Amino acid sequence: MNNLTVFDYTLTRDQIEKKQGHKGCVLWMVGLSGSGKSTLANKIQQVLFQQGIHIKILDGDTVRSGLCGDLGFSESDRAEHLRRIAHTAKLFSEHGVITICSFISPLKINRDQAKKIIGDDFIEVFVDTPLNECESRDPKGLYKKARSGEIPNFTGISAPFEPPINPDLHLNTDLDSMGLLVIKHLDQKKC
Repeated sequence: MNNLTVFDYTLTRDQIEKKQGHKGCVLWMVGLSGSGKSTLANKIQQVLFQQGIHIKILDGDTVRSGLCGDLGFSESDRAEHLRRIAHTAKLFSEHGVITICSFISPLKINRDQAKKIIGDDFIEVFVDTPLNECESRDPKGLYKKARSGEIPNFTGISAPFEPPINPDLHLNTDLDSMGLLVIKHLDQKKC
């Protein structure tokens, strides 16, 4: 690591954001599997794209099929998974992209690390859906498999989930209303 030198590129973040007409930031969506994080991210992306906003969604299955394909679901692998995502999201936000990170992010220590990596661009959004509601949705059939023992270390069943205590946004309404709340929050933060 001693031989690394970060190149000082000519274009600044301010110049990029001024040209794009908006700032970059990271919406870190936290919630159980099936809570509606991806559905909400998709709704927000559609609205912001229509407004000409540069936006990128990073979600668990997509990232695990590439960047984090070498990781499992142990506590240390989950921590590394979220660390990589935080660094990736930071790169996007520094280039004026609103980045939505849709990840369960079950432990406070890992969310705190992501916030430290990303800095002031970090906006924690807790999609607070009760476990029984997530299980009744079970879009991927994962809860059923976890309950039968086919999936070990499943968040909310056999692995812990520590709900955010003081998120920037705490959403526990229907998905249409939640999308509007998030977009209003972005407007207030001037993203």
